[in-house]
Amino acid sequence: MNGQPAQAAEKQSPIERVAAFIVDKRKAFYLIYIGFAIFCVFAGSWVSVNDDLTSYLPDTTETRQGLTIMDDEFVTFGTSRIMVDNISCDQALRLSEQVEEIEGVKSVAFDDSPDHYQNGAALFSITYDGTAEDPVSLTALEEVKSLLEGYDVYVTGDTGDSASDSLAAEMQVVMVIAVVIILLVLLFTSQTYMEIPVMVLTFGMAALMNKGTNFLFGEISFISDSVAVVLQLALAIDYAIILCHRYTEERERLEAREAVVAALSKAIPEISGSSLTTISGLGAMCFMQFGIGRDLGVILMKAIVLSLLSVFTLMPGLLMSFSGLIDRTHHKNFVPKITAWGKLAVRTRFIMPPVFVVLIILGFLLSNRCPYAYGTTDLTTIRQNDAQIAQVKVNSTFGQVNTLAVLVPQGDYETEGRLLRELERLDETDTVLGLSNVEAMDGYVLTDRLTPRQFAELTDLDVEAARLLYSAYAVSHESYGQLVSGVENYGVPLIDMFLFVYDQMQEGYLTLDADMTETIEDLHTQLTDAQLQLKGENYSRLVLQLNLPEESEETFAFLDTLHSIVGKYYPEGAYLVGNSTSNFDLSTSFGNDNLLIGILTIVFVILVLIFTFKSSGLPVLLILVIQGSVWINFSFPTLQHSPLFFLSYLVVSSIQMGANIDYAIVIANRYVELKREMPLKDAVIESLNEAFPTIITSGTILASAGILIGFLSSNPAISSIGVCLGRGTLISIFLVMGILPQILLLGDIIIEKTSFTLKACLPLQSQTGKLFVDGHIRGYVSGMVDADFTGVLHGTINAAVAAGAIQKEQSADPPPRIEGDSPREEAQSHA
Repeated sequence: MNGQPAQAAEKQSPIERVAAFIVDKRKAFYLIYIGFAIFCVFAGSWVSVNDDLTSYLPDTTETRQGLTIMDDEFVTFGTSRIMVDNISCDQALRLSEQVEEIEGVKSVAFDDSPDHYQNGAALFSITYDGTAEDPVSLTALEEVKSLLEGYDVYVTGDTGDSASDSLAAEMQVVMVIAVVIILLVLLFTSQTYMEIPVMVLTFGMAALMNKGTNFLFGEISFISDSVAVVLQLALAIDYAIILCHRYTEERERLEAREAVVAALSKAIPEISGSSLTTISGLGAMCFMQFGIGRDLGVILMKAIVLSLLSVFTLMPGLLMSFSGLIDRTHHKNFVPKITAWGKLAVRTRFIMPPVFVVLIILGFLLSNRCPYAYGTTDLTTIRQNDAQIAQVKVNSTFGQVNTLAVLVPQGDYETEGRLLRELERLDETDTVLGLSNVEAMDGYVLTDRLTPRQFAELTDLDVEAARLLYSAYAVSHESYGQLVSGVENYGVPLIDMFLFVYDQMQEGYLTLDADMTETIEDLHTQLTDAQLQLKGENYSRLVLQLNLPEESEETFAFLDTLHSIVGKYYPEGAYLVGNSTSNFDLSTSFGNDNLLIGILTIVFVILVLIFTFKSSGLPVLLILVIQGSVWINFSFPTLQHSPLFFLSYLVVSSIQMGANIDYAIVIANRYVELKREMPLKDAVIESLNEAFPTIITSGTILASAGILIGFLSSNPAISSIGVCLGRGTLISIFLVMGILPQILLLGDIIIEKTSFTLKACLPLQSQTGKLFVDGHIRGYVSGMVDADFTGVLHGTINAAVAAGAIQKEQSADPPPRIEGDSPREEAQSHA
């Protein structure tokens, strides 16, 4: 007896030896995971979260290049648009004066014009001393809110935008509810109660590891940070379910340790193959020009890999450790048989596929007409946070602000002035701001060139003093030619001369009277702010307020017009930067990304399926069903006349093709196995019965996760992804459970003709009663039999005869016997 285990161990395959090592060394793995968990708890806070989608634009886009220039050369002060409702104009005026006195507030724009006061509502346009993220601006905003406490206030703007904080809070709620739903689904579909804690511990560790290793990337997007954990649980829970079911099956005939080893050795290839399609779909996202695809794809692929690692190395030990409790907590199967559904699918096999073809065609046409949105301004969410409610209120009362920056090469104020004047004449512009149209004093703009006499008249300075000042300016700027020819006609831009005068005053070279000194000091503050915002080292910035929506065909056409106008004055090149240009750049790259992601996803997945099924026809049928679900899913926005965030299509179509295809694979696998043992119709019905628990578990979890994200997130981009993912998963489940079986039944000849393996086509024989069997058979003989034997069998045979014959006994009863002459006999209870 001692020799038998040794002999069995010698016969173990490499994967069985690995499985045995994992099970036997489970305590060492526990220690490793405990240490890693402690590390990840601290490392989770090391990652930087980026909530600016424009930073993921390709470097070749105009918006990305323009934003880089603006970050390098200009300062953008923080701003707020604060509306106070149900207030008189006089009260609002007094409030605006009080707000302006707050430290950190640079200026407050308010008057009794319709731009700032309408129907009892006042709009304060506030500019702060710092940028939007500067503590000075944030502190000032809090003081403004304190001052306005008690009023009906709506705060909007880029300063103090707490979208990331509110999003984090929302996703915590989503996570809690998702976990509750997952537990309920697992309770319904599990076979023992104690396997649920095992799966929770396994995936809790996987989720913690994924979040704790994000710091390796330095920075991740707010989308990846928000949805990765929920999607990880939804996408990868199948792996734990597969291993649990394998263990339960093996435990019926083996001791706990041997059952875990056998289950793991069988589950590793099955789970690895299942994960490949998901990883393929996510991998295709990494090829997007829009960097958010690579960010989300890499994070989710890492999540899948870490989930596999947890299932393969942590979960076997937990199953072993909890084996006693698992054995004692078996419960009846709550998942019903769906034989009636299977029979309905068989009976309607000539009706539903043509309907499906029509739906696919309509889905393709409607999804291609989907009204995509490339910004989030026009998107609405089911749940709205305070900032969104305020934004809607302010925009509906005073209109939406669409700001556009034009970056032109700096140094030529005259050309800049001519451009500004032409832009001011355009119907699409409300206001145009640049150094060359900012009034300084007495009708002069900052860039007007003044001679010494004109400057003296403007500042009440002595003419001779002005000439000396201009001479000093010429020397400091090495304009010696002006000194030779005389400075009388020397014109210097007013902004440059004012700044030079201020410097001379500070250095003690120039003394002016008290009034002029105060004027110069006030001007210096304004001019410095103007320079920081409008004049860079290499570029000047012109700021336009458009009366167009941020995103529309009219807006995009105006951008072309604007390029043409600016190009006349600056043929060497200029940049347009704003939400409208960002949306335009995204719309341009979307077409290429959409085509690329679609092709790569299908190619990657179909290659995995070809190697899985060793057939070229079956993968095409499976892809057809899932691609049909994608088209039908994205026809809904067209029918609802509701804009869809473009990223939702790219992300969800990849996840649908990569993850929902697993549902089709489960049924196809069962069907391919069962059709060798029973008639095709019975194989379809039984395939649905066997696949239903897996599909309903995984599908319910993924659909629930998507719907929760869609309903509970106020972020338009994330909410849109959630809604589409939930809806798409439900559509995929219906098509896989309803249409795919019929396609398999009708397309079986295609599957057989395109198989890469040669199979003997043996007719099935069905007989009942007392039978004499002689030959090699494979099929159901009151259970599954695959053996060479000779004997008499009482029961029903439904099997292919490879050699010999089956005949009804004609004479008296010989003694019943079954004599196996081959060790290859397999039996599977049919009771």
